[in-house]
Amino acid sequence: MSLLRQALSAITRAFPTERAYAHCDIPCGIYDPITAKIAAQTVQKMVMRIQALQTPSASDSADAWATYENTLGRYVAVKEEHAQLCKKELSILWGDYFRPEHLEKYPDLHDTFWKAAKLCGANKQRVDLDASKDLVATVDKVAEIFWGTKNTAWQDTVADVRFGT
Repeated sequence: MSLLRQALSAITRAFPTERAYAHCDIPCGIYDPITAKIAAQTVQKMVMRIQALQTPSASDSADAWATYENTLGRYVAVKEEHAQLCKKELSILWGDYFRPEHLEKYPDLHDTFWKAAKLCGANKQRVDLDASKDLVATVDKVAEIFWGTKNTAWQDTVADVRFGT
C-alpha cells in the first residue's frame, strides 16, 4: 500500500464520515409537490381518525384500554411524521426549486410557504381538523404556483380517490 493510501486510510479511520441525506442538491431538476400533498392529506386523515376514535368507558377491560392507547399513539405518531415530511418536502421546493423570477410572478410565494410551514407545526401540536384542512389547501396553493411556473394548470384529479373516506 502506498504511503498516500495509508495516510488517507488513517485519516478515514480517525475521522469517519457520516452519510448525508438530501433531496440531491445537484440539482437534479426533479421536483413535484405531490409528496407534500399526500403527507398533508395523511395528516388530515389521522386527525379525522383521532377525533372518531371511541374512548373506552372506565369499566372496560385493560385490553380495551391498551388497544385504544395503542391505536391513539399510532395515529398521533403517523400524524406527526407526515406533518414533518410535508414540512421537509415544502422546504426542498422553497429552497431548491423556486428562484427570484418566480417571486416576481408570485409575490405571495414566501408568505404561502411560511404559512404552510407554520401549519405543519400547528398540526404536530394539536388535533384540529380545520388546521389540517388549511394545510391541505395551502399545499394545493403551493402546487398551483409550482405548476404555474411550468405553465401547467394544477389539478389533483385523484385527490378524493386517494384520500378515501
